Amino acid sequence: MMRIAIPGHPGLELDHLILDFNGTLAVDGVLLDGVADRMRRLAKALEIHVITGDTHGTASAQLQSLPCRVEILAALHQAEAKQTRIRDLGPQHCAAIGNGRNDRFLLREAALGIATIQMEGAAMDTLREADVVAPDIHAALDLLLHPTRLVASLRT
Repeated sequence: MMRIAIPGHPGLELDHLILDFNGTLAVDGVLLDGVADRMRRLAKALEIHVITGDTHGTASAQLQSLPCRVEILAALHQAEAKQTRIRDLGPQHCAAIGNGRNDRFLLREAALGIATIQMEGAAMDTLREADVVAPDIHAALDLLLHPTRLVASLRT
């Protein structure tokens, strides 16, 4: 569990981290440098779930050595499938990171929703649902590895 106290905010008690793959952890189906190390460090405190449409068909292979659960979604209704999954886990104990339109409900439901922009860009609907917007996955994961950064962004 990860606890983050935020002045003027109820604070966060996180058990799960839900991640998108393409456009978030990977570009063109390839895991970005530096992501694996950050995921390993976060896995000491959080159960990590990668829920993806797997556009390039590479997610399972790219993530096979990492401490995470991988769920490949059907082509249709991915936003709703991600929303169902976070509800199953208990959204009040989840952080979520994504960039695509199919991540919008996921970020809205999560106790902490982080949108990334990166090389694919980010859907406006998803940006509107996020609590925080990060320029890339490294900065997004580092918000959890260095929680005082979150405090600076979210305090009132």
